Parts: sequence; C-alpha cells; structure tokens
Amino acid sequence: MSNEMKWVSMWGNAVSINEHRPETYGKNLTLRYPIYCPLNGTKVRINFDNYCGTESVCITRASLYINEAFYHVLFGGQEGCKIEAGQQVTSDEIDVEVNAGDEMLVSFYMEDFTELRSAVVAMGPLSSGIFAVGDMTEVTDIPKEVCAKTKNFYFLNNISVYTEKSNTAVVCYGDSITAQDWPDYLTLMLKGGRRTVIRRATSGSRILREYDNITYESYGLMGKKRFLHEVPTDGADTVIIQQGINDIIHPVGTDVNPFRPMSDLPTTEELIGGLKWYIEQARTMGYKVYVGTLLPIEGWRTYAEFRNDLRNEYNNWIRTTDLIDGVIDFDKALCNPENPKAFLKEYDSGDHLHPSAAGYKRMAETAYEVLIGHNK
Repeated sequence: MSNEMKWVSMWGNAVSINEHRPETYGKNLTLRYPIYCPLNGTKVRINFDNYCGTESVCITRASLYINEAFYHVLFGGQEGCKIEAGQQVTSDEIDVEVNAGDEMLVSFYMEDFTELRSAVVAMGPLSSGIFAVGDMTEVTDIPKEVCAKTKNFYFLNNISVYTEKSNTAVVCYGDSITAQDWPDYLTLMLKGGRRTVIRRATSGSRILREYDNITYESYGLMGKKRFLHEVPTDGADTVIIQQGINDIIHPVGTDVNPFRPMSDLPTTEELIGGLKWYIEQARTMGYKVYVGTLLPIEGWRTYAEFRNDLRNEYNNWIRTTDLIDGVIDFDKALCNPENPKAFLKEYDSGDHLHPSAAGYKRMAETAYEVLIGHNK
C-alpha cells in the first residue's frame, strides 16, 4: 500500500426523523449493522449523528467486529459517549487491517431510555440491521429469541477508512428512491475499483419544503437543512443528485389534506432554483456534480398532467444545462418508450413511483456507465 494515505468514507447514510410512534424510546437495546468494506485500509473511525434529536443520546458501549475479532470503539479514550441534540460524535481511530470485500459488524448498546428519533430507513442488498435486547456488543451470534431485523439506521451515519490517497467517494443524495436499492447495486458494480458509494437519502424529502406537523415530520428536512449537513464526506470528490419528485407530487390542496396545500407546488423556475443552489454548494466543496433525471409517475395516486409537465420541464433543464459535469438519465433508462409518462412494466414496483428490483439495477447500471465513461 502506498505511503500516501487519507481518510475516505466507505459507508454512510443520511440522518432524518424517525416515524413518530408511542414507542419512540428504547432501553437496554443493542443495534447491530453489517457493513461491506469496499477498500483496503489500516484504520477505521465511526461517526454517530443526533442531528434530528430533541434530547441527548447516550451510547453505553460500542464495538467493531472484523476478521473474527472484536475491537472496542472508544470516544476520547472512554467506553461510551453522549451525543447532544443536533450534534454528532466521531470515535477514536481504531487500528485494524481492513481488506476490500470484508464485512464488519458495528454494534452499539444503549442502557438507558433513549429517544430513537435520529434515524433513516435504507434498503438494498447491502443494507440491513438488527436490534436486540441486552448488551450484545461482544456477542458473535445473537440469540434469535432476543433480536429482530430492522431497516432503520439509528444514529450511525458514517464509517471512514484510512486508505490510499487515490481512493475516493461518490455521494448519492436524494429521497426514498435513493434510500432504496440502487446505491447498493452501484457499490457492487464498482467492486474492485477505487470508489466508494455513500448514500445520503431520506424518504419523503423535498428540495424546497418540509412539513411542520407531527403527522408528516418523518418525511424529512428541506434541502437547505440537509445538503450542507450530509454531503460533505471524507474523501468525496463527486455528488449525484436525484431529487425533486416529492416537491411535484406531494401538494394536493387543503380540501384533500390540511397539511399539503397546493401553494407548496413549486414553479419550474423555483424547482430549478433549488437544484442550482445544490450545485453551487457542491462546487464550493470541490465536487464534480452529476444530476439524475426524475422517473416516470403515470399511475401514481396523485398523478396529473400538470405534474408530469413540471417533471418534464425540470428534466429538460437537467439534460441541457452546462452547470453540471453530466446528466444521468434515469428517466430515459426506465420509462416505457411507447409511453414515456410511465415506467417500463418490468421496472415498476407496482406503485408507479418507486422502481422494482430490476429498475434499481438499471438505475445503478445507468449511473455506472456515466461515472466510468467520464473517468476513462
């Protein structure tokens, strides 16, 4: 390995607001997440984020398991840490040999009542987790009787590896479509390369708006609160932005839903203005910027021609602007050529908004073709 080394994020998620339920608190709880390692390295550090919390969070104990050995995760030399509301904490460096293709387990235990608010739902072939009763941070095989699967990623939002300087990360920023499978498939396609894929996506989120009521608060923060918090990432040099569909489909009018007024519907110029702000901020970070077009929506429950017209106008701007390094035309890749308003049937999950597994794979292929083609 070269002597030229740096920190590069090898895994990451956004932090959003967990769905509000009476059981928003947990106690005597271990969370464990399997992490795929795409790079070689000699040290690891782990970040925990309570950005959306309203109370402090105390992690009693944390561990990293790799190559049949447990490693203590320490914070300033101490076993646990306290994360104040709205703040984040990075662990001490962990001296451990990491090889591309390894899987590590990150586990952390919360002994006392803890507000489980800062979280994000993420899915895909590399995205899973479990929660368990009791301190299981150094238990290899947690008994099935005391654990269950979860798609919620609580607090854990980034893992970086000390690796060769030539390695880089690409950030995938967006909403539920990006919170689902395609970034994981892109990671697998880049296997053996020198790039990691870091997902920063929250379901229901919009570029320009956010909800100010408990019913919809789990739909996440607006872009101006998310982008500068999520996108700066160790070792990243590129961001892929794919967002805007929720700005278009959410407003239905107060006669239908008091929390979703039609006044929330942006004009094409407003929506493009939000995207331009993203691009400007990414440039200040020194990133290359790729933007993904919005997918078809015919058949979605709030579909209307005016919404599709707005989607097309937004997509056309993305396809023709010289403000970005490239367009990733997800729309063209997944639409039905005979009816571009709709998905090709095999790419539709059935709700006419989110892709199927085959659709997500096609999205990853489309992104891969552009990224690799631009880096030959």
